[in-house]
Amino acid sequence: MNIDLKELTQLAPIFRELFKGYHVSRRDPELYAQLSNLQDQYRALFKALGYELICDSRGFYYFVPEQMGAQVNKTAQRLALFTFILVEHLADQGRDPLAVLDGGSLGRDELPPLLEKYRDLFLQAEVTTIEELEEKVMRRLSQLGFTGEENGTYRFLAPMHRFLDVCLSVQQDRDLAATLHSALPLPTPLLVDDEAEEEIISLADDESDLSEEDALARAMADERAVQEIDA
Repeated sequence: MNIDLKELTQLAPIFRELFKGYHVSRRDPELYAQLSNLQDQYRALFKALGYELICDSRGFYYFVPEQMGAQVNKTAQRLALFTFILVEHLADQGRDPLAVLDGGSLGRDELPPLLEKYRDLFLQAEVTTIEELEEKVMRRLSQLGFTGEENGTYRFLAPMHRFLDVCLSVQQDRDLAATLHSALPLPTPLLVDDEAEEEIISLADDESDLSEEDALARAMADERAVQEIDA
C-alpha cells in the first residue's frame, strides 16, 4: 500500500499517545476522526514498526506489540485487579457493574471504603493507602485513556471494556464451574496468575528502551523502503 504521509496530519500525536499505551477514543475527537478516516494507512505504517493497530467496535484504538513479553507488566495487572475488585464491590451494593463501568462514574469519596473492604487484595497490587490508590490506579487509568476525572468524579470511558471482557470471561468460567459442581472454584486472578497473563492486556512499559522519536523514524524509514521496492 502506498502511504501519503502528507495525509496523516495527526501522525505525531497519534503515535505518541498510542506508543505510551494510551487508548484513543471519541474523547479525543481530532485523533479519533483521523484514525477512523485513514485507518488502513495508519495500520500499514504502524505495522512496519511492529505494532498492530486495533480498532475496537465499541469506539477506541490501541496498540498491541507483535511480540509480547511472557509476563504482563505490573501496571496492567494492577488495573485489572482493581477492575475485578470494583465489579464485586458494585455488585455487593446492588449496583450494575456494567452500567457503572460502561460510561458511568465513581466518586472519589468512594475510594476509602473500597480500599478498606479489599485491603488484602490491594496488598497484592502494592496499594496500601488512598494516596497510592489514586497514584498507582486512578491516575494511570486516566493517563491510559480508561477514565476521565473532573471535580472528584471518575467517569469510565469505552476502553474499560478491555478489562470488563476479562472479568465477564472469568465470571462465565465461575458459573460453569458451579453448574458442574466443580471442587476447584475459580478465584479472582492474582497478579502472578498464568491465565490472567494470557488474557489481560499488556500496556506500554514506562521504561521502554525505544524513544517515541526513534520509533516513529524507524516506522517511516521502513515504509519508504517498502514503497521503493514496490516501485
